[in-house]
Amino acid sequence: RFADAGFSIEEGIALLSSHTVAAADEIDTTIPGTPFDSTPFTFDTQFFLETLLVGNQFPGTGPNPGEVESPLAGEMRLQSDSRLARDPRTACFWQAMINNQERMVTQFETVMAKLQVLGQDVSKMVDCSDVIPVPPKLANPIIKFPATFSQKDVQVSCPELPFPKLATVAGPAPTVAPVPGS
Repeated sequence: RFADAGFSIEEGIALLSSHTVAAADEIDTTIPGTPFDSTPFTFDTQFFLETLLVGNQFPGTGPNPGEVESPLAGEMRLQSDSRLARDPRTACFWQAMINNQERMVTQFETVMAKLQVLGQDVSKMVDCSDVIPVPPKLANPIIKFPATFSQKDVQVSCPELPFPKLATVAGPAPTVAPVPGS
């Protein structure tokens, strides 16, 4: 479907970077604001890591259409994200985003700029990008496995690339809180 709109499958994955600051309201309506990763207020690569962790639970009344098991309590995993993370055509691109903040941001900005003008006559548009503030860079872009998780919990789907070496957050297994007002 991405190709129908002139986007490559890699550009589709880059757009999914938005899921790192997103939450589900409609998949399971009993738990609105269910985030897709454990850092829903930070535009980081945690989403790409956590989507590759083996899931074993649903955050609410699941299974629901479009949802698969997630590794963390309170976290929603979309079936589409899970499949794209593991598909041989996209798995390496997905994995390459993990702990590579600059790559994720650059890829997202590039494809979002393309999406913004899709179907528009650019010559008739006014460029007002100078009024849009530049967001600050993430102070610490190094991600970690959530507490109690490690490399052994990853469903590696790209054997061609070494999986990034990541530390694990200390403490008990986390429960991800809902995003208020999502």
